[in-house]
Amino acid sequence: MLIQFNFKNYKSFRDEAMLDLTAVDDIKEFSERIVPIGNEKLLPLAAIYGANASGKSNVYSAFKYMTDYVKSSLIYDDDDDFIEKSELTPFLFDSVSEKAESCFEVFFIIPNDPEEKCYNYGFCINHKRVTEEWLNIKTKNSKKYDKIFYRCSKDSILDLNGLAEDRRINIKLALDKKVLIVSLGARLKINECKRVREWFVTNRFANFADTIENIFLFSRVPPNFGEDKKIQAKVIDYLSTFDNNIRDFKVKRINDITKRHDRSYKIKSIHKKIDSSEMAEIPFKEESAGTLKMFALYPDLQHVLKSGGVFFVDELNARLHPLLVRNFILTFLNPEINTNHAQLIFTTHDTWLMKRKFLRGDEIWFTEKDDKGLSSLYSLADFSDLSDEDFETSYLLGEYGAIPSLTSIKKEDD
Repeated sequence: MLIQFNFKNYKSFRDEAMLDLTAVDDIKEFSERIVPIGNEKLLPLAAIYGANASGKSNVYSAFKYMTDYVKSSLIYDDDDDFIEKSELTPFLFDSVSEKAESCFEVFFIIPNDPEEKCYNYGFCINHKRVTEEWLNIKTKNSKKYDKIFYRCSKDSILDLNGLAEDRRINIKLALDKKVLIVSLGARLKINECKRVREWFVTNRFANFADTIENIFLFSRVPPNFGEDKKIQAKVIDYLSTFDNNIRDFKVKRINDITKRHDRSYKIKSIHKKIDSSEMAEIPFKEESAGTLKMFALYPDLQHVLKSGGVFFVDELNARLHPLLVRNFILTFLNPEINTNHAQLIFTTHDTWLMKRKFLRGDEIWFTEKDDKGLSSLYSLADFSDLSDEDFETSYLLGEYGAIPSLTSIKKEDD
C-alpha cells in the first residue's frame, strides 16, 4: 500500500509536494475503512480537488512519471534527446528550477508481505543523468530504516553496502548514469530491487483528461475477453451494477495482423426487445459514454483488486453520473471485495462526494496555483477544526481555497 508520495520541481510544482495516505488520528469518521498494516494506519483512497489548471493532473503525471521511469530506465542511453524521451518537465517559469533536478519519492508496503516491511525509495534526475537515488527498508518492529543503497553524482557516492558483495560488483560494472539502480538490480534478480520494481508494475493509471489516451482506453478489452464466455459474464455482472440493459456480448475476432491485440475484436452488445423475447444487437461503441468509460476502467480495476496495487485516475467523474462514481469508489471501501487493500487516487470536480457521510477529511486533497504559476498540494485535514463542517458548502464558498477566481464574462461590442 502507498503510504506517502513526495515530489519536487515537476511541471507546475516547483516546491516539494506531499500526498499522504496515512489516516489522521483526530478524524473518527469511517474508522472501519482504515487499514492497519506495518505499524501504519492507511487509507484506501484519496480524492484531489482544485480549479482547472491548478495542478491536479500534474500530481497524476508526477506519480506516473516515477512509475514509468522505474519500469523503463534501462532503455535510456547517452542520446542527446534524453529529456524529450523521458518526458521530464521541471518547473520552467524560474531560471533556477528549469535547470535543476526533479525529485520523486515513495513510502510503501508491499501487498500480502507477511513481514509488512516498509520501503522508502526515491530518485532525483535532471536532463543529463540520475543525480541521486536511494532505497531504505524498515521492518515492522523497527523504528529506523536500514540503508540498502545510496548514490549521489554530485559527491561521487555509490554506496551499495546493503547488498550482497557479488551483487555490488555486477551493478558497478553495468550501471549507466541514466539508469536507476532499482531497474538494473531487478534485471539482475536482486530481491530488494525486484520487489520495488514489481510494486510499481502493479499500479495502474487512467487519464480521461487526455484525448489521445482516451482513444486507447476506450479501445481496450479485458484479457481473454474475446475467447472466454466466463469473463464476458463477469463484465455483464459488473455493468449490471448501473445498467442492466446489456444481456450479453457478441464478439468477433478481426484477423488483421496490423491491429493491436486489444483492438482486434468487433463487439456487439445484446439487448432484449421490449415487445418480445427476441434480442437486438448494436455495436458496443454506440453504448452510452458512461457505459464505455466503465468498460474501459474494468481491466485495471480487476488488476489492482487482485494485486493490491494503486489505481490513479485523472478526471474520474468525467462522463459519469455522481452516483456511478460513488458506486465505483465503494468498491475500494468494501473489505469483502477489496481483500488485498488496493487503493484509489483520483482527481475530480464532483463536490457531491465531499458530503460528510461519504469521505473523511484526510481523504480530501486540494491543488491550488498562485499568481506566479506555482502549484501547491494540501489536505482538508490541515484545517484546524472540521468537527461541524459541511465540506462541500465550505469548499464552494472558498474557505479551503483551490477554487477558480471568476470574473463576469463581458458582452462583446456589436
